[in-house]
Amino acid sequence: MFEGVFCPVITITDDSGVIDYELWGRHLDHLAEAGIDGVLLFGSLGEFYSISLADKKAALEFAVGRIAGRIKVFAGVGDTTYANVLDFTSFAEQSDADAVLAVSPYYFGPSDAAAREYFGGIARTTSLPVILYNFPARTGNDISPELAADLAAKYPNICGVKDTVDTISHTRKVIAAARAVNPEFTVLSGFDEYYLANRVAGGNGVLCGLINVEPELFVKMHRAYEAGDFARAIACAERISKLMAIYDTCDLFISAIKVAVRERGLPISTRVFDPAVKPSAEQVERVRALLA
Repeated sequence: MFEGVFCPVITITDDSGVIDYELWGRHLDHLAEAGIDGVLLFGSLGEFYSISLADKKAALEFAVGRIAGRIKVFAGVGDTTYANVLDFTSFAEQSDADAVLAVSPYYFGPSDAAAREYFGGIARTTSLPVILYNFPARTGNDISPELAADLAAKYPNICGVKDTVDTISHTRKVIAAARAVNPEFTVLSGFDEYYLANRVAGGNGVLCGLINVEPELFVKMHRAYEAGDFARAIACAERISKLMAIYDTCDLFISAIKVAVRERGLPISTRVFDPAVKPSAEQVERVRALLA
């Protein structure tokens, strides 16, 4: 259903933590003009865990209006309160989002039975496509290939997954299991450097953070792969492999991506929601050196 390169967009605020719609709008414009296939609001990089439901609703309406059909808009509906998850899922449909992305409930590490109830409730709440978000390093539980296939079989609008697992074998098994149920099931990798491995395994691309920084690079790689220009695609992948070190420069990877976006010329605040450690001058210099 969805294919290409998708960006979990950072939420840009001012230094006091209020969403900076002027700069955030400019960032959204840049991503759309670069030719990416879509953006995800309120994924991990969007700091979904620290933003109020009211602010999420206002931001989603703004983004859908700003992008105006140029690229897809996914709404991340993750929350620690299930009522908020379902509320924002309904609102996403009312706001003309293209899909919702649902992260596993975290801390409790739900059983497969509980996960079926959780994701099933989201699917029953909307007619929008629902993309599962598997990030076991952060949630404490894994959406297994079997669970993904079970959910796809029971709920036709559960039609994709963002697999943020640092092994392509897991993604390959998810592709095989889910496609046996739904041949059009979308599988995107959450790690930037897995685009080529994902496509070779039969997947659909990436939904990854460095697209905030160099969207043109990812578009170039995707278009080259689609055209069979594998030498060009590999050259882009080599650049992405180098840029992956940016994630490790700061105390929190969200800070690192915000620093990199600012270093690319957009004068944003690098503030992330508390608790957080601000990037140091030395860390900023490391990001600058990696971007060279």
